[in-house]
Amino acid sequence: MTRYLRLIRIFTGATLSAQLEYRANFLGAVLASLGEAGVALLGIAVLFGQPGTTSVGGWSFQAALLVTGFFMLTEGVISVFIQPNMSKIAEAIRTGSMDFTLLKPVDAQFNVSARNLNVLRVTDLLIGAGLIAYAAAHLTVTLPGVLSAAVLYLSAVVIVYCIWLGLSTTAFWWVKTQNITELFNGVFGAARFPVTAFPVPVRALLTFVLPVAFITTVPAQAMTGTLTPALAFASPLVAGALFVLTRLFWLKAVASYTSASS
Repeated sequence: MTRYLRLIRIFTGATLSAQLEYRANFLGAVLASLGEAGVALLGIAVLFGQPGTTSVGGWSFQAALLVTGFFMLTEGVISVFIQPNMSKIAEAIRTGSMDFTLLKPVDAQFNVSARNLNVLRVTDLLIGAGLIAYAAAHLTVTLPGVLSAAVLYLSAVVIVYCIWLGLSTTAFWWVKTQNITELFNGVFGAARFPVTAFPVPVRALLTFVLPVAFITTVPAQAMTGTLTPALAFASPLVAGALFVLTRLFWLKAVASYTSASS
């Protein structure tokens, strides 16, 4: 464990040194983050913009804003930690540099998952945390609710990571996986709204087939004290099952890898 923590520190230091040399890019990243936040808030405003609308799917405006905050926070986790690494897998397979990754005396999955960061998009994390804090200040929340929301959000991050890794791992067979990840981004856009705002068939799809509800709606429900025990137990179980399945899928993909030079 100490060895992996030291590697994370080295990876983070190298990334900071490289990216902070181009400070002008930071302004562009901030504008992009503000634009994404604006789109998310516009969606909530339209949802509650009808005269006399005080709740949608049982959610007040402040509670729905909490969901949007978790959505923006997750966008930040993806932009800063997950996408910079997952997007490199297909390139490494295509160019043959995956050979060197597999030969290093460190777990290959860890290496491809923690090597790169995009610190320029840290504003996504700040905006998401700010929206959550603002919404929570206008709601009745308790310490147990906050703690359970934090635990369930960790499960949500694991779910998102596993989905990205699983989709990116298909590059071992089909090198061009950009369209697959874009498909996930399109589906994940629904997570900016409470899942109960959708019709029942869509709600079931986003909960039991594509676990979008576990990423934003479930942590928000935990914080507001409206989460059912079934979903509270289901979230970490789904995260754990996905992690095991994704790990096995990764090992199978590595075993089938024949190198770009073969």
